[in-house]
Amino acid sequence: MTKYSNNSGIIIIGGGHNGLVCAAYLAKAGKKVTVLEAADQVGGLAATREFAPGFRASVAHLLYLLDQDIRKELALESHGLRMARTGLETIALAEDGNHITIGPDRVDGAGLSAEDRVAYKEYRRFMSKFAGIIGGLHNKIPPRLTPRREDLMALGKTALSIRMLGRDDMREFLRIGGINIYDILKENFDHPLLKGALSLDAVLGTNSAPRSNNTVFTALHRMSGNTGQAAGAVSIPAGGMGAVTEALAAAARKFGADIRCGCPVSRILLENTAISGVQLASGEQITASVVVSNADLKTTITDLLSLRNVEAGFAKKVGDIRAQGNAAKLHLALDSLPNFKGLSPEQLGERLVIAPSVEYVDRAFNHSKYGEFSARPVAEITLPSIHDASLAPNGKHVLSAIIQYAPRQLGQGWNEGKAAFIENIMEVLDAYAPGIRDKVISTELLTPEDIERDFRISGGHWHHGELSLDQFLMMRPVPKSAQYITPVDGLYLCGAGCHPGGGVMGSAGKNAAAVVLAQ
Repeated sequence: MTKYSNNSGIIIIGGGHNGLVCAAYLAKAGKKVTVLEAADQVGGLAATREFAPGFRASVAHLLYLLDQDIRKELALESHGLRMARTGLETIALAEDGNHITIGPDRVDGAGLSAEDRVAYKEYRRFMSKFAGIIGGLHNKIPPRLTPRREDLMALGKTALSIRMLGRDDMREFLRIGGINIYDILKENFDHPLLKGALSLDAVLGTNSAPRSNNTVFTALHRMSGNTGQAAGAVSIPAGGMGAVTEALAAAARKFGADIRCGCPVSRILLENTAISGVQLASGEQITASVVVSNADLKTTITDLLSLRNVEAGFAKKVGDIRAQGNAAKLHLALDSLPNFKGLSPEQLGERLVIAPSVEYVDRAFNHSKYGEFSARPVAEITLPSIHDASLAPNGKHVLSAIIQYAPRQLGQGWNEGKAAFIENIMEVLDAYAPGIRDKVISTELLTPEDIERDFRISGGHWHHGELSLDQFLMMRPVPKSAQYITPVDGLYLCGAGCHPGGGVMGSAGKNAAAVVLAQ
């Protein structure tokens, strides 16, 4: 029997970080807000989960985009947020142990030329400056593609910020903004490890290779956080990334939001052509005139609303969004610290990357074009338990790694392919950390198929859609929904598929709340 509950306020579908930010700002403004989260805990990909007895990790494992204004306005530190480690350096691993260390203003290591050291400082200067242009757009509602005065003014302000870079930097920004990172790295550097590591920053979590267009743009996005730290600075929250979302949930509750976990939404309800509420998988129906979806656009419109409730042109745009995941997440429960060749115990706590050259990264991607996983994958690796002992039993450790490339549509299917891909990954890890297999207590590999199923993300794409110039700003996720609205009266969006894109940032949730409050 269907149960009905009255709720004259706002329903938010999904308790990921953007949904929680949106809920907090709406509740802070005095609105009655209910967050409905399908899982048993908030956080989505940023939830800290137990993947083996006593071992915990999150799919999103490093913090580098969280907006400092959101952090202050929601007083996240007062709700328990603290960092176990800030300012991680990147160590580009070499099989022979002659690694290089990359910081925000320097690069050190064997075989680096004086020219590369100088070029790196200049690269950081102009990339940080260009990333600031993108960061300046994070907390702004994208303008519409119309001749309205306010939209033209918004576009004009963006153009002015580019002009204010100065003549030479403006020319360089316009030259490189939409091209591939491969060419830029070739222009600036000689050392293969340096080029490989910087190319990995441009493709992590994407369905692209260093030679793909827009990879300079994705590198800039990674550096664009308004965090108050150096561009792209990386931190590890105490308690894992779930500590961020738990603090956001606590802030939302303090302002009066109701957060219900274990409540998957099965359907968005309409009365005539306007939103009237949602129906849960349990059969319960909750009435509301406003629904904000933190789910990706395809899930929201195709699965929850139904395409028959939108016009055909919009339905086609939804179907055309490029959102096929190509990254997997590896968690290893280890009985002791691994021995990476050439690394001191202190260096094990930094961000470690396996991307020995830009050509290596490019070859790793090639397999995915044919529905295959990489024979020699690339990886971003952390050992967060070095900084946070709560993530593993005493004396034991967690290895957390993003592994690329792992296409959502694997030709042989992931039921057949997962074990073989794990073997490829372990073979690569063993080349850098001999004997690591003997230290493994338990292994979890989340493929894009697992991510799609377990976290209800269409295509298993972490960012709900590729971040590229044709899926950015007033084009993200599609032109008719670029301002967090949809063609359905009362239905809004606040997820990573919206501007400004993926990463634990919170700006999409904050911007969506502002749009709802302005209606």
